[in-house]
Amino acid sequence: MMLPSALAGAVAQELVKDLSTEIQDQSKYAIQFPAQFSELREQLKFMQSFVSDASKLKDKQETVKMTLQELQKLIYEADDLVVDCQIREDYTETKASSCSLCLSEMAFRYKTGKKLTEINSHIKRMRENLNSYYTPIAKHSDSESKNGRKTLWSSPVFDQSEVVGLTENVATIRDWILGHNEPLLRLAIVGLGGLGKTTLAKMTYRDVNLTKRFQEKIWVSVSQPVNETEIMKSMLRQLKSDDSGSSKGDMLSRISQLLSEKTYLIVLDDVWSIEDGWWERISSGLPKTEGLNNCIIITSRIKKVVKKMGVQDAQIHRPRLLNDEESWKLFCKVALISKEDEENTKLIEEGKEIVQKCGGLPLAIKTIGGLLSSEAKCYSEWTRIHKNFHEKLTSAEGSRAGGNQHVIASLQLSYDELPPRLKQCILCFSIYPEDHEVDVDQLIRWWEGEGFVRCRSTEAVTESALNCLSELINRCLVEIAERRNFDGSVYTCKVHDMVRDLTIKIAREEDFCSFDENGKHVANAGSRRLGVTKETKFQTLRGNSNLRALLLTATDYIGFNSNIELANVKSLRVLDLSRVKLDSICMKDLWHWITSLTRLAYLSLRYVAQLSEIPNSVGKLWGLQVLILGECKDLKNLPPSIVNLPRLIILDVGNCPNLQCLPQGFSRLSKLQELYGFKIAGTGNAAGSHLGELKALTELRVLQMDITEESTINDQELEILAQLEKLKILSINAGDCEDEDILSKLNKLSPPSSIEELYLKHYVGETTPGWINPKSLRQLQYLCMEDSRINKMNQDFWGDEEHKWDVKGLCLKFCQRLEVSWEELQAVMPEIRHLEVSQCNLLVSFPCDVKSVGFWCKDEKKKDVRRRMFSVKKIESS
Repeated sequence: MMLPSALAGAVAQELVKDLSTEIQDQSKYAIQFPAQFSELREQLKFMQSFVSDASKLKDKQETVKMTLQELQKLIYEADDLVVDCQIREDYTETKASSCSLCLSEMAFRYKTGKKLTEINSHIKRMRENLNSYYTPIAKHSDSESKNGRKTLWSSPVFDQSEVVGLTENVATIRDWILGHNEPLLRLAIVGLGGLGKTTLAKMTYRDVNLTKRFQEKIWVSVSQPVNETEIMKSMLRQLKSDDSGSSKGDMLSRISQLLSEKTYLIVLDDVWSIEDGWWERISSGLPKTEGLNNCIIITSRIKKVVKKMGVQDAQIHRPRLLNDEESWKLFCKVALISKEDEENTKLIEEGKEIVQKCGGLPLAIKTIGGLLSSEAKCYSEWTRIHKNFHEKLTSAEGSRAGGNQHVIASLQLSYDELPPRLKQCILCFSIYPEDHEVDVDQLIRWWEGEGFVRCRSTEAVTESALNCLSELINRCLVEIAERRNFDGSVYTCKVHDMVRDLTIKIAREEDFCSFDENGKHVANAGSRRLGVTKETKFQTLRGNSNLRALLLTATDYIGFNSNIELANVKSLRVLDLSRVKLDSICMKDLWHWITSLTRLAYLSLRYVAQLSEIPNSVGKLWGLQVLILGECKDLKNLPPSIVNLPRLIILDVGNCPNLQCLPQGFSRLSKLQELYGFKIAGTGNAAGSHLGELKALTELRVLQMDITEESTINDQELEILAQLEKLKILSINAGDCEDEDILSKLNKLSPPSSIEELYLKHYVGETTPGWINPKSLRQLQYLCMEDSRINKMNQDFWGDEEHKWDVKGLCLKFCQRLEVSWEELQAVMPEIRHLEVSQCNLLVSFPCDVKSVGFWCKDEKKKDVRRRMFSVKKIESS
């Protein structure tokens, strides 16, 4: 059994850094408790080393096991204590005159000192008890540390859509489909987990010849346990029909009507069981019209299941294992083997031996290749990985691996080799339902809120989080579900069901979150993280003081009031209630609870209908770093106290049409890195924020700005944006404002040259603003203009011989009056490689459709030249 060691080590590692910073910066509480803070740091350094060494031993004494479990609890307590001190210090600095000697401050100091002493004493006793065990552990680990291992990182360059060895499989299935003349053909793809069944089904689903054949195509991921209602809702959504408020019978009837007299292809991916008759009911409602030749493709590991679903033996396809040549080709793609690497004979021989142990299973090959892509390409390192892989494989063969020992061994090894911070990140996927497409924004905000990723040196916190996600994708532990065409920016992601099984196993053993004996995610008194579904029972949280993160993952209902057990949980750092329905919620009770969460770092109420206001008590959340209120259509105002949140890094109030302006005093939020939905107030609105307040926000990387008819920009504010030297993404929604003064001021703005992505929307000027030119925006990579009345580009846009655009991507949408030729644009944008156009009828000689929706890409293989830095999806959809 795995020990709760890796995560304890990760938390301890960050905690030691925090303590060092507190002591070095002579923070208030480090000065008041210098001996205790220093002792805690040194004790944690020792224990961090112990945790690292202990996790490497195969046979662990019972004393060591128990110590690790105790240590994990202590490290979490110490982490909470340090966070409390950091938040309290921010509070007392703001309230210095009134709080330095108040009773609450004296009580806090007493409680902190007492807790510090208790933690240090406990760790000291643990250390003394370990003396007889730790020496051999230390010696054991020293020999390994001499290798001087170095983990590499590279931006996503392996395209997961690239496949090897499946072309003939696709041809076989395509021939079956095109050659049949039945009203409804049922065929199946059956085989081991990790064999590539889903990949093959996707390739078939996207096949050009089949796309022409079928009028409707539907893809359904069949989660476990089967949710018949969700299957039908998914089908209705893909048929562009309303999926809400209907019974199963009504939904099935609507599906039948929508598919009637049409040719259709339906894929049911990853079917394990047809118990409860769900398939019989859905199948009976599908039209089977003579002459239309429809088709259903089922993927499953179990032949008996697909036969019960009506698939004949002749229509069951079993993908073969990859041969040696195909296996090596796939490995080289994933492991990023260069021509120079191929000249290293010893390295290549070692690599081929590693690949041989993958058994021809694509998932095992990709996992091992992804692991080695992050390591130095040296013989000794690959030999070490080979040895460890062999040990994992031997162990898996001895267990009930069900023929999947190659995949299981590769996944376990890949996890073991992850840096501690990435182990925390990958385990977050365990709380999501099977086949769930995870919203990347939610995922990285969770990581930020819990402190899994930190902003250190010059890197913004979102950049750090996206780097972590990229690393997990490169290691083939995370799959891309939806991405941006221009640069491959990931919008949603998911994990293979075998990766999910591993994360559940480890998360349970590491006490990361709670699962029952069947692997079902549950809430209990010891839960540390909770993904809420329709089945979640909050009453089982009774007595919980450990819960750090709560997210709605598969429901929009929580039925909150002051009497439920959740209301007694005060330890949360992450709370994501996106899309929650307020019908069954007592808002007074909800806000009373939320504002009592003193350690809360991330709060999301995105897409919450009927949320009209935020109480002033939100200003009590001194630890809040991320506040997401975007897409709240009924939100009318923000409280003045919001500008008093000293740790706020990200604020999103984008796409809130009833929100007139932001409160005055935004200049106090000096740590802001991302601001979405900044609305400029008018002259008559003394309580609203103005453009000039942005001057103090020198850490801004992303700014989404909204202009209204009431907005006012003074002459002295025109140079404000130029002072935001770290700004990377700028979005201006001009709100179809026709005020001549505003249009004149927008034309005279002076954004910084650091901007890499620019969005201009609802702009009614006849020409583009003069500052959109290659001389002013030297680093611009992506330009998007939407819903605007522009009929031509400003003269400065065309630059000169010395100044040409370095733009790689261009997006033009609903610019019905714009007249420009492709030849003109190419002349000043020689580096352009991606183009997206929608309803710009007057464009001339463009390489794609300009009247409906058109795409053009110069070189598909260079899609991943730059990694996503920030949340571009919310800007694009605004």
